[in-house]
Amino acid sequence: MVMENTQIHKTAIIDPCAKLGDGVSIGPYTVVGPNVVIDDNVKIVSHCVLEGKITVGAGTQIYSGAVIGSDPQDKKHKSTDDVELIIGENNVIREFVTINPGTVDGGAKTVLGDNNLLMAYSHVAHDCVIGNNCVMANSGTLAGHVTLEDNAVVGGLSAVHQFVRLGRLAIVGGCSKVVQDIPPFSMCDGHPAKVFNINIIGLKRASISLDVVKDLKRAFKILFRSGLSKTHAIEKIENEISSSPEIDHLIFFAKTTKRGLCS
Repeated sequence: MVMENTQIHKTAIIDPCAKLGDGVSIGPYTVVGPNVVIDDNVKIVSHCVLEGKITVGAGTQIYSGAVIGSDPQDKKHKSTDDVELIIGENNVIREFVTINPGTVDGGAKTVLGDNNLLMAYSHVAHDCVIGNNCVMANSGTLAGHVTLEDNAVVGGLSAVHQFVRLGRLAIVGGCSKVVQDIPPFSMCDGHPAKVFNINIIGLKRASISLDVVKDLKRAFKILFRSGLSKTHAIEKIENEISSSPEIDHLIFFAKTTKRGLCS
């Protein structure tokens, strides 16, 4: 199904079962499969492939050479598995980005929220969940089952191990090797990545109050530099630092880590 205002280049191959919204633009030599749903005002530049069960949210831009929805790179995946990829609104997906759908064992969904920027050559593997306003710089890669909370940033040429979480407003420096959970509001870098400081610039841009920033600084000192075990450090933070949404989220994140916190 194709709406009247949709613009499709004559060399593009669009399966008649695909659903295209109003104002969609599809450039030369792009291929769109039968189970693809493209919402209003999506722009696909050229030489892209969209296959499998995909929803692309309104206003998203997909640049040349991107391959969206191809089979997960998982040996257990079968071509008959009912898995999908859900992409939210107003995302920017740059050149040669690859995004895979979920796997049956991993919940069957890969999900991107809204207003994310995936720079050229970045990769999102199966069963990942990306929140809103995240950035993946050039050639940043997420292994399977990775979670990025809102406003997380992955530096260029960085690799994130499977099942790792990046907390809200966390930033990972370029060329990092991320093998454990990155706490929210932190700056991390290295091989393997380590916490260096809180993300002052990100907190300011998010309009977090100065008092909360000071509390986060103190909480990070307790959590990472006091010499206390994680359990005792969390108890100290709960007892000595005033509750706020940011402090509460840091505590929750630390308590629920499965791969351990980045040191």
